[in-house]
Amino acid sequence: MNFINRKSELETLSKKWDEKKPHFFIVYGKRRVGKTELIKQFIKNKNGIYFLSDKRTEIEQLKELSNIIAEHYNDSFLRSRGFSNWLEIFSYIKERKKKLILAIDEYPYLIEANKAITSIFQKGWDEYLKNENVFLILCGSSISVMESEALIYKSPLYGRRTGQILLKPLLFKESAKFFPKKNFSDFLSIFTITGGIPAYLLQIEPDLSLRKNIERKIFSRTEFLHNEVEFILKEELREPKNYFAILKALSFGKTKFSEVANETGLTKNVLTKYLNTLERLQLIEKETPVTEKIPEKSRKGIYKISDNFFKFYFQFIYPNKSYIELENYSEVNRKLDESFNILESQCYEKVCMELVLDFQDKFFIFERIGRWWEKDNEIDIVATSSRTKEILFGEVKWSSKQVGTNILEALKSKAKLVDWNINNRKEYYVLFGKSGFTPSLIKQARKENVLLVHQDKAKFNS
Repeated sequence: MNFINRKSELETLSKKWDEKKPHFFIVYGKRRVGKTELIKQFIKNKNGIYFLSDKRTEIEQLKELSNIIAEHYNDSFLRSRGFSNWLEIFSYIKERKKKLILAIDEYPYLIEANKAITSIFQKGWDEYLKNENVFLILCGSSISVMESEALIYKSPLYGRRTGQILLKPLLFKESAKFFPKKNFSDFLSIFTITGGIPAYLLQIEPDLSLRKNIERKIFSRTEFLHNEVEFILKEELREPKNYFAILKALSFGKTKFSEVANETGLTKNVLTKYLNTLERLQLIEKETPVTEKIPEKSRKGIYKISDNFFKFYFQFIYPNKSYIELENYSEVNRKLDESFNILESQCYEKVCMELVLDFQDKFFIFERIGRWWEKDNEIDIVATSSRTKEILFGEVKWSSKQVGTNILEALKSKAKLVDWNINNRKEYYVLFGKSGFTPSLIKQARKENVLLVHQDKAKFNS
């Protein structure tokens, strides 16, 4: 992995390490996002012990950790005896009196093996480690479990942690560093499938075409991406069947709560619970028009799959599993030819939301940014500052046609419908295009100081 992509998180941990005092860090985030690699890079060249927990019994895991610690300290007696419980481990580390990182990865598996483990770790920290020069890390992929067991007020560990990192997928520009020879358009196609998940990005072979990568890395039954979605849902959820139904409904454009309920047949209370769970797993998001004053109470909210790979899977893999299992790829490829560009254009809209943040110094500091819609009218990007009464309107076009003046005029007309400081605001406009802009639009943009962005390259006219 090109680990420059996690430079800020690595620096955060390293600064804490340099403080030479006890630290108790929680590192969590969705699967495949790079948590383990972050920890291993942090431990590198330091006095550290890394342990990956799994679904074995507690006794078996204690035995393995005993061997790891014995190896680390070259302790032949410990190697033959082992630890019988976790408090013995904490006591042993305390007695060593040497600065140490102890990283426990996939902590939720320890909870499965022993429901009291969080209370045991709390006791271990309070009685053995809190005054020692120890850097304890608990890491996990189950966001809900990590929050309930380590972060919320009711957790026995509440108040013990000295820091936490919620590791999120990489941004587009960070992800692009995995493929330095790819141009913007080619990498956007890859990112449309992988999103900013390092493990997915690493699966793509840069010398193969996108179609060959899809066939070899996703269609092939022997590759991990083939069953990735089923694995994650079965690993994280007790009733994956209902979650499959919800995700399928969202992929078919059923974005309103009532539409999802009708499509799945789930009751209101049950559906609310499932949607909240999918949000916590960062697989879907609830979106409201950016100008809504109280978004959480808005009746205009819609639900969308936010994970790029899940979106790709439910658009092209899940509905065509019969063809794929029979290795009849021609029908799936036909559907990819028909509508992959739609998925790609949706991805470009999200990328442009990221890109426009880099241009704030040319406009104003954004307080909120997102989409806006009202009935049949929609604006791809709207950013606001209530403090300065400034608003930015943006339109995104990922097509083979150059963007013309008609697109700018249509955006201006829609902007008039946005009920936000309507008679007391300063307006800015930005247009994004795959294929560039017509000469007449370039001339008008120069005159009106409209920002034009060709793919990811901005042309400033002031």
